[in-house]
Amino acid sequence: MKIAILGYGRMGKIIEEKALERGHSISAKITSENVDEIEKALSEADVAIEFSIPEAAKENILKAFDHSCPIVVGTTGWYDDFSEIESACNKHNGTLFYATNFSVGVNLTFKMNEILAKLMNGQSQYSASIEETHHIHKKDAPSGTAISLAEGILKNNDRYENWKLKEKDTGFADSELPVEAFRIDEVPGTHIIEYDSEIDKISLKHEAKSRSGFALGAVLAAEYAAEHSGILTMKDLLKFD
Repeated sequence: MKIAILGYGRMGKIIEEKALERGHSISAKITSENVDEIEKALSEADVAIEFSIPEAAKENILKAFDHSCPIVVGTTGWYDDFSEIESACNKHNGTLFYATNFSVGVNLTFKMNEILAKLMNGQSQYSASIEETHHIHKKDAPSGTAISLAEGILKNNDRYENWKLKEKDTGFADSELPVEAFRIDEVPGTHIIEYDSEIDKISLKHEAKSRSGFALGAVLAAEYAAEHSGILTMKDLLKFD
């Protein structure tokens, strides 16, 4: 399978490594220096993997549809345009596989988080919170993964109406889910969900040891996207209900 990598930074390089390990070829590596070659890259590739920047993601997705190239998107920050992109995908009978995190372990954690949130429904003695830690190069806070975890709690626990980033001198209403973000050294990514009470604490934790899990998941998603159409997520790949 010929893969075009859109955004050849840290993740792009590891994705290339994992793709080659699985017998695929890299047909193009698009950066800011050769962005004018993207149309040609999309027309020649079997699938594209997008890990660029939020400002470029939407345009790259729409170009992929124009060239009938399935696209896997790990970039976040474009979700405000989701309805427009979904309409374009349907119009072109295209394929968009997107995720805030492609790690299989993280997506299993997403599922466990939803189940735990349901089990804790009505257990008012417990207060939930989320903590995430990433490397100092990560610009957004909280992480897309932390937001996905927060949304999983909001959808499955009646106590919380919205999440709120924890900052200095800010309090929280009972209906607000606290999310705390740390940026430390070269930490690949750690996420902790806690339910705390006066007598005990329940924790669910995912700790990435490297970025390899994210890259492998993106390649697995590309393999899946090449054989399917429509809007796809890791729930489809992992066959979650």
